[in-house]
Amino acid sequence: MTTHVAAPAAAPTAMFPAAPGWLTLSAAFGDEVPAIADRDDLVVTVAPGAGHGAPACFFPDFATIEVDGSHMDKGVDPATVEPHRVGDRKRYRTAWGLLTHECGHAKHSVWRAPDDAPPGAVAAADLLEETRMEAAQVRRRPGDRYWLRASATNLILADTQANDPAAAPQMTPHDAARSAALLLARVDGGILNRREVARVERVVRDVLGTDTLAKLRRIWRAAHRTADDNATRMIELGRQWCEAIGTDPNEPPDTPDPNATNNANGTGNGTPSPLANAITSAAAAIGSAVATEPAPTDPITQAMDARAADDKARQQAQKTAKEVFGGAGTGYDPTARHIRGTRAPSATEQTAARHLARALTTAGHRDRTATKTRSTVPPGRLRMRGAMTADAQRAAGAIPTAEPFTRTTRSTVPAPPLRLGIICDVTDSMSAFTAPVASAAWILAHAARHTAVPATTATVVFGAGTVTPITRPDAIPAKVTEFGTRLGGHVIDTAIGALDGALDLSRPSAARLLVIISDGNFEDETRKPGQKMLDRLRDSGCAVLWLAPDKLGTDPMNGATVHTLTDPTTTARAIGQAATAALRATR
Repeated sequence: MTTHVAAPAAAPTAMFPAAPGWLTLSAAFGDEVPAIADRDDLVVTVAPGAGHGAPACFFPDFATIEVDGSHMDKGVDPATVEPHRVGDRKRYRTAWGLLTHECGHAKHSVWRAPDDAPPGAVAAADLLEETRMEAAQVRRRPGDRYWLRASATNLILADTQANDPAAAPQMTPHDAARSAALLLARVDGGILNRREVARVERVVRDVLGTDTLAKLRRIWRAAHRTADDNATRMIELGRQWCEAIGTDPNEPPDTPDPNATNNANGTGNGTPSPLANAITSAAAAIGSAVATEPAPTDPITQAMDARAADDKARQQAQKTAKEVFGGAGTGYDPTARHIRGTRAPSATEQTAARHLARALTTAGHRDRTATKTRSTVPPGRLRMRGAMTADAQRAAGAIPTAEPFTRTTRSTVPAPPLRLGIICDVTDSMSAFTAPVASAAWILAHAARHTAVPATTATVVFGAGTVTPITRPDAIPAKVTEFGTRLGGHVIDTAIGALDGALDLSRPSAARLLVIISDGNFEDETRKPGQKMLDRLRDSGCAVLWLAPDKLGTDPMNGATVHTLTDPTTTARAIGQAATAALRATR
C-alpha cells in the first residue's frame, strides 16, 4: 500500500518514550479512535520517532496506528492534551490530523492487491488510494475535513520530498503526475481548495500537457467513486494511470538516485525545480489557511471556553472598578479633573428621591403564588372522588394510594435586588447634561436607600481620557456632587468595565440596568472594546438604556434601547422609569 499503510510484513515500532506524557497522550488519542475509524480494535502510539519513517503510519495486520510525536504543534505539552474536548484539538491540529488520516486508512483502505498484480499498476493504485480514502472519510464524517487539511502540509511534503534537495520532484512526467495525485486530486476529494494549488496545477500542465492532465483527473475521480474493497477496479485504474504518463504498469516504479544531480529542472545548477517550488508554496498556503480557519468544536468545549472568557472579563471589570472607585469611600475626590464641588440637595430633589423610592417598591412588589398539594390525611379539603377511590382500594384489600385531601398554600416570591449604573459623557459636547445628571445621581442613590427593594446604584462620568466616580455603590452621598466638561478622549470601555465590576452587572442574579448618557461620538479604539462589553452585558440579561441628546450627529452604540431627550432636565425621570420597568420585567 502507500507509505502510510505498512506492508503486511512490517511490524509496529517498539516505542518506549522517556517522558511519561507520551504514554498518556497515546492512551488519550486511542480513546477517541473508535469514533473516527468506526472500529474499536485499534492501538495508537504517539511518540517522537514513531511512524515507520513517515509522519504517521497504519499497520493493518496489527491494527496499530503510529504518529510521529515530532509533529505535535510547538509548545504543546503532551501531558496537557484533552482530545475528548473537540475544541482542545486545534492546539495540536497537525498531530490530530495525522491521526485522522490514519483512521481513514483503517476504515477505508481495505482492498489488497493480488500477489500477481503488475507492480507498476499497484504502485499507481497505492498513490490514488491516498485521496480516495480521504474523500471517503469526509463523506462519512464531514467534520474531519479540517483535520485532514491540517495534516495535508506534512503529508504532502513527506510524500513528494519537496524539501529534500536530493529527492525533490523534477520536471518529469512521473513527478508531475505524482504531484497531481497528491495535491490536485485532494481538491476533487473535497480536502483542499483550488486556489491553494493553482500554481502546482500550472506547472503540472506545462509538464504533462492539458490532455494528459485531463486523463489523470478522470482516473482519480473514478478512484474516488470506487468502493473500499474493490481491488480489481483500483488495480485497473493504476494500469490506466501508468499508460497515461507513459510508464510500464508491469515494471516496478523507478527509484530516484539520491546521488544524481538535479538537472531535470531546466537550470542545470541543482536548484529546486519549478515543480518543487510550487509544492512548497502550496504547502505553506495550506498551512496558513488552516491556522486561521475555525476548527470543529463541541458544546462542552464551547461552554468551558465561554465560562473561562466570562471569568476573565469579570476579573478585568473588577480590576477596573478598583482602579476607578479606589475601594470604599463616602465622599468625592476633589482633585478629580471633572469635579467642581458639592452642594446641598434641593427640596425638589429630596421629593423626587422619595417618589422614586415608592415607585421602585411598587414595581418590586410580587403577588402571592398559590400551590396546590394533595395528601392522604387532613388538613385540606376533602374530595369525594378521592375518598371513594380510597374506600374501594381498602375494600379490595389493597393499600390505599388515593389522596382525597387537597390543600392550597400561598407564598410571596421575594423581589429581586436592583443594580443600576449610570455613565455620563462629560466631553464638551454634553455640557447641557452635567447638572441634570448630577441631580439624577443623587436622587437615585437616595431612592435606593429608602426603597423596600434591595437596590445598589453607582454613577461615573468619563471624558478627557479618565473615568471619575460621582456616587459609589457602598455609600449614600449627603450632598450633590457637581461636575463639568472637558476636552479629551471618550473612554467608554473603562466606564462600562468600572460599573460592571462595581455592581456585577454581568451576573444574572438581580434586575440590572445600565444607563449611558452620551451623543456616542467615540474614537474607534474605545468604541470597539466598549461595544464588546455592552454586548456581553446584554447577553447576560442586563438592560441598557441610552439617553441621547436631541441633536444631529448622535451615534448610539448597537444593542441599547435609545431614548432621545429633548429636555435634559427630564433625565432623572427617564432613568427612574427605566429602573421601575427593569424591576417589573423580572416578574
